[in-house]
Amino acid sequence: MLHEATRRLVCLAFLGRKVHTDAMDAGDLFLTVSRLGTGAAAAFFAILLWSRTRDAAWMLILMGTITDYAEIVYVVLNRIGVAGRHAIGAVPLAIIVLPNVRTVLFIAAFAIMIARTFGRS
Repeated sequence: MLHEATRRLVCLAFLGRKVHTDAMDAGDLFLTVSRLGTGAAAAFFAILLWSRTRDAAWMLILMGTITDYAEIVYVVLNRIGVAGRHAIGAVPLAIIVLPNVRTVLFIAAFAIMIARTFGRS
């Protein structure tokens, strides 16, 4: 019972609305497909740009974008019951790690950009 409540809470936090785990309504399906589609497009263009850039800040932003897509895919796989069950308490480990890794990558990229900007002045 606790695991099911946590799963609903995680879906609420990452999909943006209350989710019924037994069936998906049209709104949930549209939200999931749109997140997968836009995330895939962002990851695709990030990978294309990755091969063209050598700037450390941009590389970190691109890695953050790809990590964001990995989080979207994991949430969908977790929702359908395919993802791994490694957890801290009742919360899956990837649900804790992936958003934080993305944020840390963005922080590092912005810090590099700020250091460059103020380093020139």
